[in-house]
Amino acid sequence: MRLRHVYMVLSILGVLLPYALFIPWVVQYGFDLAHFWHQLFANQIGGFFGMDVIVSALALWIFVFSEGWRLSMKHLWLPVVATLIVGVSLGLPLFLYMRQVRLDQLAE
Repeated sequence: MRLRHVYMVLSILGVLLPYALFIPWVVQYGFDLAHFWHQLFANQIGGFFGMDVIVSALALWIFVFSEGWRLSMKHLWLPVVATLIVGVSLGLPLFLYMRQVRLDQLAE
């Protein structure tokens, strides 16, 4: 299995696993962002994970654009949108997949 295939599998898991928990929450509470934010920071350990993901997302976006521009990659908006819609669990492996495809192209 090539490295880009591993990244694609991780991208799929990065959607399925978080949404397996998020969809039942949405069914129960709807798209209540205030309630979501309250539950995310309801205790210190939740706040720890919330802040960790926020900082990780910002670092990912900087990496996406700096590395993407360096390699002349296209569609750099995709990992940003993926991060906003799902999270770092999709945005990071998706970008790594895109990057690996580009590196493979450059190696040929």
